[in-house]
Order: sequence, then structure tokens, then C-alpha cells
Amino acid sequence: MQQARVTRLITEDDATELAELLTASRAFLAPFEPERAPFYFTPDGQRAAIRNALASHAQGTSLPHVIRTGSGELAGRITLNGIVRGPFQSCSVGYWVGAAFTRRGLASAALRDIISIAFADGGQQGLGLHRIQAETLLDNLASQRVLARAGFSQIGMAPTYLKIAGRWQDMFLFQLINPAAD
Repeated sequence: MQQARVTRLITEDDATELAELLTASRAFLAPFEPERAPFYFTPDGQRAAIRNALASHAQGTSLPHVIRTGSGELAGRITLNGIVRGPFQSCSVGYWVGAAFTRRGLASAALRDIISIAFADGGQQGLGLHRIQAETLLDNLASQRVLARAGFSQIGMAPTYLKIAGRWQDMFLFQLINPAAD
């Protein structure tokens, strides 16, 4: 029996709940995120971010989802970013869950959901991708465990890869290859 998905495509209707979740989790998420202007944490800021994410989705370069609890409460976000077609057929995945929703398996379940969509044959239900990349801060052991449980392999370390928490930081790189790829 197939498990119910814990993710779905983001909508503008999610803006207020996401703003509340981000505000409540601001200090918790700050060490793992780029610095954000105060506007980002407002419903209008989230509506603008969602519009941008949905515009990228319409262009085929991202798949922005929200993460939900079993009762439907929004718990975070997961997005396939930088979807590249042609001979590369790859993307990067990023995700977060709010402070109140950690250690419940939601990030792992969301990652399973998004992997199934990324690797499923092309069409409305799948993207038919070959590879998913992920990055974590060197000390983000929780996220590294989530990736390992999903089958990702560490492929290297990229010095000063992303500007997180206001400074350029080293990141471990991980990948997952579609097992059905030829």
C-alpha cells in the first residue's frame, strides 16, 4: 500500500501559515539559511516568494512543495531547484522543517516524496530526472542523516559554496542517482 504524500505543490494560500511558521522558527533556522530581510517573514513577503517559486515552476526549473503533517498542518518546505534538462537531467534539493516539527520523520518523508516525483517517468506525475544533488553545512548532522537514509552518497566538499547566515560557508555535497537510469 502506498503511503500518503506529505508534500504538495505550494500555493499563494500558504503564505500566511508559512510566514507564521518562519517567524516561530526564525532563530532555529537562521544558522542554516541565507540572511533574510524582515519582509520575508511576513505574509506579503511569503506571497512574493511563492509567486517567484511558482514562476520558476512554470518555466520547468523548480518544483516547490510544502511539507505537511498528517493533520495537514504546514511544517516546512522542500524544493527541487535548478532543474536542468538536456544531457544533464539533474537538479538540487533543499528543504527545511520548522522547529516544532523536527525529529518526527517529516523531512525524511518529504524527501522520499520529492525523489519519487523527480525520478518517475516524465509527464504530469514525474520529472524523469537522472540525478539529485544536495548540500549541507559541514556540521548539519541531522540533514546529513536524512540524506543518508534516502540513499544519497557524499561526493565531496565545496569550499565557500553558499552564503549562509551571512558568511560564505563550506558545504558537503551529496547525490542520488536514479536507479532506473540507463
